[in-house]
Amino acid sequence: MLPEWLSIFPPWLLTGLGVGVAASIVVAGIFVAADRLYPTAPIDPSQRFDGTTRRRAEIRDYLSQIGEPFAEDHPVHGHTVAFYLPSRGVAITFDAQAYFHIERAGTYAVLCEHEMPGSQLGRRLPFEVPEFETPEEDLDDPVVAAFDRLGLPATATRDEIKTAYRSQVKETHPDHGGDQTEFKRLREAYTTAKGHAEES
Repeated sequence: MLPEWLSIFPPWLLTGLGVGVAASIVVAGIFVAADRLYPTAPIDPSQRFDGTTRRRAEIRDYLSQIGEPFAEDHPVHGHTVAFYLPSRGVAITFDAQAYFHIERAGTYAVLCEHEMPGSQLGRRLPFEVPEFETPEEDLDDPVVAAFDRLGLPATATRDEIKTAYRSQVKETHPDHGGDQTEFKRLREAYTTAKGHAEES
């Protein structure tokens, strides 16, 4: 027997609610069972194809080359920056929001794009740095440039190239709000890198 207060609702409403709850339980059960039968592969945080890992290595090498002491993953005004130069009070970050917050707080900040080679950092620093020659072969070699655009070493496999391309295409494709020129460059880099991997 139903409680008395339920009699104020029409029977079709109660039936609809009951069917809805039952259907929700069945669907949730299907998802739980599917997750146990086909678990999602764990994501390896060390596998990053957005170019950040490569750029960090380049910046680390550059700062060491110019003899500038630095701390990595250092907190500055509530944000963790990629590099902090304690003797200069300069924060280097890939995060645009952190960059603007740190600048407003009075600390000199440098915003690095994932596509910016580490050797170009010197132009953005607020102090004089020694100049180093960039190897000509790196500037003229389209294969090096293609792998660089994908944020991969030139020894990357075809699977790594495909994964890096798929990861970046989500951000650069015009249908997802990306830039047509950047998307074209990414496609060209993908084609060149894939062709190189097929040859090797």
